[in-house]
Amino acid sequence: MADAATIAKLEEGFKKLEAATDCKSRLKKYLSKSIFDSLKAKKTGLGATLLDVIQSGVENLDSGVGIYAPDAEAYSLFAPLFDPIIEDYHKGFKQTDKHPNKDFGDVNQFVNVDPDGKFVISTRVRCGRSLEGYPFNPCLTEAQYKEMEEKVSSTLSGLEGELKGTYYPLAGMTKEVQQKLIDDHFLFKEGDRFLQAANACRYWPVGRGIYHNDTDLLVWCNEEDHLRIISCRWVVIWARFTAGL
Repeated sequence: MADAATIAKLEEGFKKLEAATDCKSRLKKYLSKSIFDSLKAKKTGLGATLLDVIQSGVENLDSGVGIYAPDAEAYSLFAPLFDPIIEDYHKGFKQTDKHPNKDFGDVNQFVNVDPDGKFVISTRVRCGRSLEGYPFNPCLTEAQYKEMEEKVSSTLSGLEGELKGTYYPLAGMTKEVQQKLIDDHFLFKEGDRFLQAANACRYWPVGRGIYHNDTDLLVWCNEEDHLRIISCRWVVIWARFTAGL
């Protein structure tokens, strides 16, 4: 159960949201007083509260959405708020809907769709993944950032062949390495004001880093997702990597 100080901050934030007549966020649209009262005292198993969910939208009244999930359980515990916002944002994806079964087909059948290089300038496939047992950025501790980075970097350092590469931690990164990653358009930056208000940028740059190899495979650690896996070549590279990880 959320403590009294957290509930007091929530009450203050709700009043601010209620009074903001020019706010058009989905948070304001769907956080009714009855829903607020039913959720304000709840806490997930990893310690996330409704304050962690809405604090960015309360701070930034010009938000389009206004909420962040602080951990996986938040989607179900705070479902009366998340479900209508998700359905609205995705234009009809209801709580009862399900994703279709995954079918990537036969990756060995992929062909070069532009063998003469006349049309395709670049190709990028990107996916985000979360590490089980950890909250998301708004609730991660400094120790958890470090622990997750160690797990990710040690796993990636074991890759061989075309996936073999180098992990670059942001903490302690030299200016020379930083400039090279910027020139190569690989380096991510600290989050924007919406993420900062959600407490998603704490302890920066601790626990963050980038892995890449010579075939333009990138893995971002703790940028916004726990993992963001990016292939700038063909889907077959990404598919092999995710299967190996």
